[in-house]
Amino acid sequence: MFRVPARLALCLIVPAFAGCALLQDHGTKVAAGVGAAITASELDLFEPEFIGGALIAYAIYDPLAPTWDISVTRLDEERVRFDLRMKRLVTGGEGEARQVFIRNAREIAESKGLAGFDVMRFEEGIDSTRPFARRIASGEVRYLRSRTFPGI
Repeated sequence: MFRVPARLALCLIVPAFAGCALLQDHGTKVAAGVGAAITASELDLFEPEFIGGALIAYAIYDPLAPTWDISVTRLDEERVRFDLRMKRLVTGGEGEARQVFIRNAREIAESKGLAGFDVMRFEEGIDSTRPFARRIASGEVRYLRSRTFPGI
């Protein structure tokens, strides 16, 4: 069985954490990373079985993927429908569907130079699929042009 010495593992892990922390300018992440690496080495979590399990869990959970998948459908000149689907495995974010909906509607209005929008319909629910249920939301927005400056 191949064993990674704790010092070698620390020499490989600490620069990676330090590089990420310098890019994000968060010194506390370096301390947390070093503490986690030391704890993991003391508990012998650098065994191939544990590393393989962690990689599989990471691939399934995918923490870097966006929490919400958003599809936008243009219904006519003024109306747009948003369909939001939350990823299956999450750690939080269950109550943010309306915020994500409004933020995306506002971004479209600002990018098109429109005066604003009205929310015509918004509903939330849970799609009970197997093996994991997921939150869904759907809404419709009517965009408004400026009455004072109709050419905008």
